[in-house]
Amino acid sequence: MILILLSSILIIPTLIGWGKIVENILGSLFDRISGKALSGIIGISLLWTTLSFFIALNIYVEISTILFGLIYFIKDKLYQEFYSFSKKDIISIGIVSFIVLLTSSFYPYILDHFGYYVPTIKWLTEYGLVKGISNLDLTLGQMSIWHIFQAGFSNFSDPFLRINAIILIVYSIYIIEKKSWIQLCFIPILLLFSQSPSSDLPVIVFSLIILKEILSGNQKTSLLIGFSIFVFAIKPTMIWLPILSFLYSIFIVKSNYKNLILGTLILLLFFIKNIWAFGYPIFPVSVGDVGVSWKPNPEVLRISSQYAILKTYDMQYSYQEIQHFTSIDYIKNWLFLNGIKSKINILFILTLLIFIGFTIIKKNKTITLICISLLIKSILVLLFSAQYRFFIDVFFVIFFVMFMNHFTQKKAFIIFGSLSLFFIGFLSFPNIIQKYTPSFRLSKFMGKFEKEQLYKPSSYIYNNFTAHQVGNLQFNISKKYSFSFDTQLPAISSSYIFDDVKAKIFPQLIDKNNIEKGFIWKKMTPQEIKEAQNIINTIENADK
Repeated sequence: MILILLSSILIIPTLIGWGKIVENILGSLFDRISGKALSGIIGISLLWTTLSFFIALNIYVEISTILFGLIYFIKDKLYQEFYSFSKKDIISIGIVSFIVLLTSSFYPYILDHFGYYVPTIKWLTEYGLVKGISNLDLTLGQMSIWHIFQAGFSNFSDPFLRINAIILIVYSIYIIEKKSWIQLCFIPILLLFSQSPSSDLPVIVFSLIILKEILSGNQKTSLLIGFSIFVFAIKPTMIWLPILSFLYSIFIVKSNYKNLILGTLILLLFFIKNIWAFGYPIFPVSVGDVGVSWKPNPEVLRISSQYAILKTYDMQYSYQEIQHFTSIDYIKNWLFLNGIKSKINILFILTLLIFIGFTIIKKNKTITLICISLLIKSILVLLFSAQYRFFIDVFFVIFFVMFMNHFTQKKAFIIFGSLSLFFIGFLSFPNIIQKYTPSFRLSKFMGKFEKEQLYKPSSYIYNNFTAHQVGNLQFNISKKYSFSFDTQLPAISSSYIFDDVKAKIFPQLIDKNNIEKGFIWKKMTPQEIKEAQNIINTIENADK
């Protein structure tokens, strides 16, 4: 907890300093501390994404970035902006920050933390963006801009990967500055994402900030579109936000095409980054083939697509069963899954229907555009992979739009305090959750409160792996554990070993003497098939 506080004291002024640099070039979406911090996040993220094509995001990159930001923070006397807060505001920010620091110090429990976030960050800090990395482990092909941002701060200023906690502190400053009290009620829920560098938290926070600016009549459409596409680049399921910003710029502000330049450049960087790491413009969709030699094997993509469909139905049906669903079955079985996810799915549909009715009654142009944007996003999610984590942001947006004028500061703080106590208890006593909500499987991976986390955040250390070789690739596999979060690189998750062998292919180094040149897949020779099968036998025997 104390170490996260020290990270915040170092990183937030750095973001503000870089925000001033970005605003000198592009202008500001909104004023004061939170506006500069948001600009700093975007500026550093895009800078590091560009750099990561050429170099690793190591300690030298981090120190240079921090020093540059702090120099501007001090030189331009940006610290004076903190003096504009009243004593009451400072106390409010302090209370929220304390709760954020406390909850973010718990053990990470989101499975993607171990199978995706940490491995991605390790690759970025040791090698940068590696061409064709998805051939080694398909999940790594995402290389989200958010994990690039986290990677750059992970060498010494935030080694425990709690950047999301810092974002929540910045968000609390924004709420106090804008007096947008309803948003205070969202923070307790977002606390569940603060133990990991989950991309869900920043996209929800940033989308709500941009939404607030649009509803407030902000006419800086170039920045609104640019920032919206930045959110989309972090997590493409947020496609509703750039759609909204674009429609808002056309039908409300009536701006010209020049306002699309910034957003187009960010989108282009996003596509190039994905093609470099994954082989296609948007992960994990194999659309927009530009013919690069390092794109993933079609059979591996097919297996991944099938798995996404299974996840839509919470692994409660086989792929063969799903293939025989009628149109009615697709909807009925999704709505009435066993467990808590059924309730979330039903609530999602009901919330959308209520918001459509609300939009019709209000007859407000901006709200109508929001509704259209959310419906487009919802249809796309339902068509491709209707997992609740892909539409959780819709609940926040609809609640915000419908009730933004119904919250006083007092009411918001009462709700914030009550929900914070509930979620602190939720994290502290996972056994109770396991007992009363067994379908919430993540509770099994939650660690209990430990007094040591008051000083440093709790984290897992496993570091148990075996070394193998197939063809020219020497790699490591975590022993008796599915994910390779602290396995020495290059590491492959055991599940992808099975997928590769099933497809009779295996990742290989483009240059056997230089891992930085990237990866491709190749058909295995009979000898390599035998080697790979021995590895599978080793994995299966270790798991018994």
